Amino acid sequence: MSQTPITIFWMRRDLRLEDNSGLYYALRDAGPVLPIFIFDKVILEKLEDNDDARVNFLHQQIASLHEQLGKLGSTVVVKHGIPLEIFQQLLDEYHVKAIYTNRDYEPYAQERDTAVEGFCKEKGIEFLHFKDQVIFEKQEVKSDSSPFYKVFTPYKKKWLSKAAETSLQPLDTGPYLKNLYKTEPAPLPSLTDLGFSATNIELPKADFPEGIIKRYTEQRNFPAVRGTTRLGIHLRFGTISIRQAVQEAFRLNDTWLSELIWREFYMMILANNPSVVTKAFKPEYDAIPWRQAPDDFEKWCTGQTGYPIVDAGMRELKQTGFMHNRVRMVTASFLTKHLLIDWRWGEAWFARHLLDFELASNNGGWQWAAGSGTDAPPYF
Repeated sequence: MSQTPITIFWMRRDLRLEDNSGLYYALRDAGPVLPIFIFDKVILEKLEDNDDARVNFLHQQIASLHEQLGKLGSTVVVKHGIPLEIFQQLLDEYHVKAIYTNRDYEPYAQERDTAVEGFCKEKGIEFLHFKDQVIFEKQEVKSDSSPFYKVFTPYKKKWLSKAAETSLQPLDTGPYLKNLYKTEPAPLPSLTDLGFSATNIELPKADFPEGIIKRYTEQRNFPAVRGTTRLGIHLRFGTISIRQAVQEAFRLNDTWLSELIWREFYMMILANNPSVVTKAFKPEYDAIPWRQAPDDFEKWCTGQTGYPIVDAGMRELKQTGFMHNRVRMVTASFLTKHLLIDWRWGEAWFARHLLDFELASNNGGWQWAAGSGTDAPPYF
């Protein structure tokens, strides 16, 4: 065991060195800092496709971080397993004084982090977590009349008012990178080691397309036009900072800013009401007698319904991992309100194939289209 007391920075949905809250505070206050990343078996074993493009994306980003940290005389330790078991192993290898990380708001992540925090408490190790994934967490934008906002427009108004009083300046890790733990590069597992294979799907770059953002209001509703940023996967895994994205949106386009606020709105809904993962936000909608129609569902999944825009969208999703947001609305409405098939079936299909799948937004979008969600129209 190394005798040098170290702080572990546990990377999850924050795969970048710059403007990273937990990493910034670990480097500033608790060095030397050793970054780690865990390919979580609980998550990976639920994936149905061994060429899942999101695992490919994660592997690419971790390899890039591995290279960046190597140039700084440090490394990222990459493990594959159950997080609690991995931390038990790490205590045999390192003298760990603290674990820093950024908060994740999905139900499994909350359970996992509670277990790890309890383990740290037993071992006398500090466990500190920070806000990094959002501008405002579940209780930071409060309704005056209910426990949480259930309609987007007043939430957005309060969000903007609060944002005007909030610093969105990036956290500059640069001066503190000298506090990284100095060590030889750790081995990097291959996709094969993780039980996966390479994908042919093109993975979007983490660039802010300024021209597209400026024209977003005029072009966003036309699926045939390259009018959206395709940054969703980068927000999902934190390869870009939400603070940077919001700053760019304030500078370039209010409509795109609204999309980022929708993301936080759905995260707030999930955090305050996690039952929406399996149940309708409006409970009365769980009484709908959905059709059990696996053949029709299969035609929808494979783009064989006979409705051109639906079929084009579903085929694009399967082949590229991308679907235009307007087409997501159309295909979801078609499944739930034309075929009368349960929104949960469609949500699961999107979760399997979307590169930018994020539980809160996917669930919120599907419940919105089905009419069962917050702020949902009766028909779209």
